[in-house]
Amino acid sequence: MTSSTLPTTHTASLVENEGKGASGTITKEEINSAPYARCITTSRRVRWDIDKDVIRDREFDIQQKFLPDGLSKVQDLEFLTTGEKRYLSQIQGRTYANIFGLVERFINAKVLEISREHWLGNQTALEALIRFSDEELKHQELFRRIERLVGEQMAPGYRFLPDPNEVANVVLGKSTWAVLALTLHIELFTQLHYRQSIDPDTNLSPLFKDVFRYHWLEESQHAIMDELEWNRLDRNMSWEARDQAVDEFIELVGAVDGILQIQANADAEYFAETCGRYVPSAQQQALEAGILKAYRWQYIISGAQHPHFVDVLTGFITEAQGARIQDALSNIL
Repeated sequence: MTSSTLPTTHTASLVENEGKGASGTITKEEINSAPYARCITTSRRVRWDIDKDVIRDREFDIQQKFLPDGLSKVQDLEFLTTGEKRYLSQIQGRTYANIFGLVERFINAKVLEISREHWLGNQTALEALIRFSDEELKHQELFRRIERLVGEQMAPGYRFLPDPNEVANVVLGKSTWAVLALTLHIELFTQLHYRQSIDPDTNLSPLFKDVFRYHWLEESQHAIMDELEWNRLDRNMSWEARDQAVDEFIELVGAVDGILQIQANADAEYFAETCGRYVPSAQQQALEAGILKAYRWQYIISGAQHPHFVDVLTGFITEAQGARIQDALSNIL
């Protein structure tokens, strides 16, 4: 599904299911509102509660993996025992939840900012974006709860180094086009991770799986709205503004990679300090490199290579701009 066909698909559904307006024709406002209306309908249907639906008075079992091998890449670290690989999946899973809590801080701020453009206009779009914001606030609370629950089961000393507010200030200093590009990239890899890696793995912690199952249900609608708003914004941009926004998107990806390098180092140190054995320096270096490889796959590569993200992005930019993005990604890839 491409960005150009998405509104048409939703419009067709509106015509079929809701009929025509009083005048017998479909108005421009109804056409523009249709995809947002569908997101609202789905949001109401999948709405969930942190305690009643997700946590349900459960605790994490440290005898189970948190993150699947397809994301953690622990199978590449052959010097680790089976138990150590499981432990590393738990450390990575803890960071995985914290990273999502971090990115949703700036995503929510940007959604609220964008909603202003609909205050005195498309009220359906406004409602959809307000629901988006409300769900992002709930997700942040969920991931704070998960950090506390995981912390109760794991050894002290874990550190999540990036400050969500500091990161948000940096991200929000870039153009809305660049932030929406990064946001859609995140929302799409969230879905990919759950469908292809988390859901099929029968050896994961049931609580961890449920956290990301419910998260995925609402993020699916967020990705649609990201794309709608990105399309709407791009239609009114000059070539010069878009060219600058491409550079800002590259800068944001570089900033994400900087965060991943810092956290990979912290997580490798935490593993070495708490795994129960002496970790030689060569193994610790390999461990840090392996964690960084996994984090780059999780938070950059899996989104940058997502077919739908590639389709949408290339529909906005020139070949030369695309080449700049590829050059910037080459070191990470």
